[in-house]
Amino acid sequence: MFTRSNLQRRAFLGKSSQGLGAIALASMLQPAHAAPMRGVLGKLPLPQKAKRVIWLTMAGGPSHLETFDPKPKLAEMDGKPMPESFTKGQQLAQLQGKPLNCFGPQHKFAKFGKNQIEICELFPHIGSVIDDICLIRSMTTDAINHDPAHMFMNTGSQIAGRPSMGSWITYGLGTEAADLPGFVVLTSLGQGGQNQPIAARQWSSGFLPSKYQGVQLRAKGDPVLYLTNPNGVTRDRQGADVAAINALNKQHDALVDDPEIATRIAQYEMAFQMQASVPDLMDVSAEGAKTLELYGCQPGDGSFASNCLLARRLAERGTRFIQLYHKDWDHHGGVKLGVGQKAKEIDRACMALITDLKQRGMLDETLIVWAGEFGRTPMSQGGSGRDHHNKAMSVWLAGAGIQGGIVHGATDDLGYAAEEKITTVHDLHATMLHQLGIKHDAFSFKFQGLDAKLSGVEGAKVIKDILA
Repeated sequence: MFTRSNLQRRAFLGKSSQGLGAIALASMLQPAHAAPMRGVLGKLPLPQKAKRVIWLTMAGGPSHLETFDPKPKLAEMDGKPMPESFTKGQQLAQLQGKPLNCFGPQHKFAKFGKNQIEICELFPHIGSVIDDICLIRSMTTDAINHDPAHMFMNTGSQIAGRPSMGSWITYGLGTEAADLPGFVVLTSLGQGGQNQPIAARQWSSGFLPSKYQGVQLRAKGDPVLYLTNPNGVTRDRQGADVAAINALNKQHDALVDDPEIATRIAQYEMAFQMQASVPDLMDVSAEGAKTLELYGCQPGDGSFASNCLLARRLAERGTRFIQLYHKDWDHHGGVKLGVGQKAKEIDRACMALITDLKQRGMLDETLIVWAGEFGRTPMSQGGSGRDHHNKAMSVWLAGAGIQGGIVHGATDDLGYAAEEKITTVHDLHATMLHQLGIKHDAFSFKFQGLDAKLSGVEGAKVIKDILA
C-alpha cells in the first residue's frame, strides 16, 4: 500500500536521478548499437546439438499418400468402399456422412539412398539427399481444420494466444544476431493460386514478452514496410533519434519497472540495425551463379527456393529460428496435378538447403523440419481430391544430431491412421527442444497460475529412436 511518505521518497529518488539521466542522455545521442538478445536459460541442461532451427511449413496439409508414404494396398482398392472398420465413429472434416471410397495414390513411388527408402518419384532431388533425412510416417495431430491445426503445430495448443515455438526458443536461448531478429518468418505461394491467409498470430509471442515474436520479411518488394528512412533523414540523425527515445524510455522504465518498456527499447534498436542489415541480407546477387543454380531461383523472385536461400543466409548471420511457409497444399480436388506442381516448387530447393548447409559445415548444428499442419484422407473427395486428416501425416527432419537415411513409424495398409511408433506434435516439439539443449518438461513460463510448456502437459516424449 502506498503512503504519502512512500510517494515523497519515490519522487525524491526520481528527481535525484534526473541529473544522471541528463548525462546519460547526452552520452547516448549516438547511433544505436544493439547487442545480441540473450535468453533466460543461461547454461543449458543438455548437450546442444542444434544451434538453430529452419522449419519448412507446407501450408494447406500435404497428402502423405502422394509424397512420402507408399500404399500399394490402397492402390489395389482404388474405387472400392473404404472398410467401415477404419472409419466408424471417426472424426472427418468435410466427408462426414458421405460415401467413402478408396482413392489410390496418384503418383508412383521410387526407392532412394543406401536403405532404398520409398518416396514419391516427384521428389528426386529430396531422394538424392535421403541419406541425410529422417522420415517420420507416423505423425498425428489433434486438429482437423487449417487455422487451429497451424496453431497446434506452432504453439502446441489449439487455443489462440499461446507463444509460437520460435518465440519459446528465442525466449530460452536468445539469438546470435545483433542486427537481425532472432525469429524470422518468410512466406511464398507458387503457381497454384490458393492464397489462404496465414494469420500473424501463428508467429506471435503470446504471453511471452513481445520482443520474442516473429518478424515477417517479405520476399518481394520492401522486405519490411516503413524501414527505409524518409528523404532528407540521414542514418546518423536517425540513430540519434533512436538513442534519445531509448534514453527517455530507460528513465521511465526506472520509475515504473514495466518489462514492455524494455521490449520497446530493444525494438527501436533492432529496427535501426535492420535498416542496414536487411537490405544486405536480401541482396543475394553476391551468392554467385552456382549457388543460384543449386537452389533454382533468381534474385528477388519471391519463390520458396529464394526463401530457402534466405534461410541459409539468416542462419549464417545468427538468427535462431527461421520459419518458411509455402502455401497451396490444400487439395480437396485435383490432388494429382496439385502435388505435381508443388513438387516442382519445393523439391530442388529442399535438396539445395541441405546440400548448401552441409557444404558449409552448418548442417551438423542446424535442425531442418519439413511438415504440414495435417495429412489427407485415403478416401476421395469430389473424385479427384482428399479431405483434411489428422490421424496420419508424414514429416521429415535433417541435421543437428538426427539420424539420416531412416524411416520412423508407419501407418496402416491404407494410410488411414498411424499404427507403429505413433508420434505426436508434442513429441516433435520435445525432440526439437532436446536437440537445442533444452529439457522440454522443465522449460516453462508461469501463466494464469500454471506452468505453461511448448510440449504441453500430456506426457510428451523425445523421439529417441531418430537421434544419432
